[in-house]
Amino acid sequence: MSQPIYARVRQNPNYQILVKRRGRLAAILSAVVLVSYYSFMMVVAFAPSLLSRPLGDELTLSVGIPVGAAIIVISWFLTGVYSYFANGPFEDLTKALIREAAK
Repeated sequence: MSQPIYARVRQNPNYQILVKRRGRLAAILSAVVLVSYYSFMMVVAFAPSLLSRPLGDELTLSVGIPVGAAIIVISWFLTGVYSYFANGPFEDLTKALIREAAK
């Protein structure tokens, strides 16, 4: 592509909307993953007794196992959320940008 096309795309209002929305979504999803992961790590480091308790009187499975698994599931879920937006609203804005830049 040539420089004039790049300039037209950057000045396009749809491009500004796409960058803003995609950046906001990425920041929110990243924050959720990082807070959940590092919170878990802080509990492991500073209060391991919270996670080492058994789930029940007769059970040997500790609380930490389902909590750790939940963090993994949350990451998968958030990946799906991003994929939904990337293949939906963000894709629509990208197609609109391509159509307008081709003019």
